[in-house]
Amino acid sequence: MKKIIVIGCPGSGKSTFSVKLHEITRIPLFHLDMLYWNSDKTTVEKALFLKRLSDVMDKNEWIIDGNYASTMELRLKACDTVIFLDYPLEICLNGVKERKGKPRCDLPWIEAEEDREFIDFIKGFGAEQKPHILKLLEKYSHKEIHILKSRSEANDFLLYLKSKYT
Repeated sequence: MKKIIVIGCPGSGKSTFSVKLHEITRIPLFHLDMLYWNSDKTTVEKALFLKRLSDVMDKNEWIIDGNYASTMELRLKACDTVIFLDYPLEICLNGVKERKGKPRCDLPWIEAEEDREFIDFIKGFGAEQKPHILKLLEKYSHKEIHILKSRSEANDFLLYLKSKYT
């Protein structure tokens, strides 16, 4: 495990999981949201985002946290390990609710209010995004792929890694 992507529905805890994974492995961590968003909630131009992502992927080791369907296959080609947090909808909705008003390392602003469009995206993730992700994971099945179905499974996986890295 040297080049890892962490994917999953918004609210699943990708960033929290990635921070813990970084703490265990000491592999540098990069959040796609920090590469894509400005602090005023505007986005960088696509060319700049792709340049930033390319610069990260040129490194010998990395953990990249985030979905971004437009670059997922690019990251899948380059990674050696995929961790897919495939949690039930309610877990993800609660995750978004719990982080409201809290500073985060993966986003350049504090989410102060519920974004209805974002909630609708989360509600549709299982039907709209997940099938595409699963199809890509099948295409790249030669990679080390971990599909974690609960926070408990994720914690067990991190404990296992901790035992390997200490």
